[in-house]
Amino acid sequence: MSIFDKIKEKLSHEFIDIVEWLDYTDDTIAHRFERYQNEIKNGAKLIVREGQTAVFINEGQLADVFTPGTYDLTTQNLPILSTLKGWKYGFNSPFKAEVYFVNTHLFTDEKWGTKNPITLNDDRFGLVEIRAFGTYAFKIADAGKFIVDIVGTDNNFTNFEINEHLKSLIATRFTDTVGEANLPIELYAANTTELSETCQAVMQPEFMGVGISLERFYIENVSMPEELKKEIFEYSRIDKLDLDKLTKFKTAKAIEAAAVNEGGTAGAGMGMGMGFVLAQQMGGMMSPQMGGQQSMPQQQQQAAQVPPPMPQATQYYYAHNGAQAGPVGFAQLQSLFASRTINKETLIWKAGMDGWKPLNQVEELKGFLGSNTPPPLP
Repeated sequence: MSIFDKIKEKLSHEFIDIVEWLDYTDDTIAHRFERYQNEIKNGAKLIVREGQTAVFINEGQLADVFTPGTYDLTTQNLPILSTLKGWKYGFNSPFKAEVYFVNTHLFTDEKWGTKNPITLNDDRFGLVEIRAFGTYAFKIADAGKFIVDIVGTDNNFTNFEINEHLKSLIATRFTDTVGEANLPIELYAANTTELSETCQAVMQPEFMGVGISLERFYIENVSMPEELKKEIFEYSRIDKLDLDKLTKFKTAKAIEAAAVNEGGTAGAGMGMGMGFVLAQQMGGMMSPQMGGQQSMPQQQQQAAQVPPPMPQATQYYYAHNGAQAGPVGFAQLQSLFASRTINKETLIWKAGMDGWKPLNQVEELKGFLGSNTPPPLP
């Protein structure tokens, strides 16, 4: 380029007196207005459109900030820049300053998620892992702070450049929040709205620290391993159903399944069992016709078939609010554990024990702590 071309370029830029920016993208957050050697003509017009903020920077130092409107760039409209430049009696020649236009509209549908599983300690299931993901929306609330702290000298700053930082911040604060919430593991997925609002309140100050406002924050899903889901569903059923009824129901289903399998061993056994029942019934019907006479060996055989008395159910005492409570049976004690009235540290005593012990040290009660449901009774 010849010296005359350079003079033409300088003059053509110098006599342009409109400072504005038309955004043709949907992801630009900040754009630096380009001008030859950053020179702006005295009295030039600044046009700031809706959804924009104009920020003047003088030698790396924040100066004046303009909201939407049209302005004549004079010492009256540039009070901070005038002070920085040392203009006491006005100015007539072009001046140097960097102008950044900042997009202040709402950036929506930004994605976030936990890169690694979050480990939580649940009272019933021990250490468990969960993952979460969702969306968030933000906008620039303090354009000057955002330019100084984040953009720097970048001439075209997009939301892609800030999203990685924001997603890392969200994942960290989300982990802290769910850890301090200390909810039962099954309630995280059921309370996403309340948890979203709490996380947004926790994150907002850190976003505002760099001039960004977190306008929306949503948790779309909290997931956990399939094995843990099955245990939670089974635990929930036990909590809601009567254990005696559940056992009878499962036993009936097992008998029904065995009867359907006529060709197998179970079907043969079922047929034999039904034959024995019919034989006993026939014998009972014929015994009155025999005159009630039975031989001594037959009476002894019948006496031997009478079952012994049922064992007495174990009764448990437990400590609650500093006082002794009970006695309760095994099923009642399990319901108290499921409703969180007692926990693994609650002191338990029963007949035969030499003293009170925590629930998790009583052998037959360890199943409350997350073991699988026992199989049907034979």
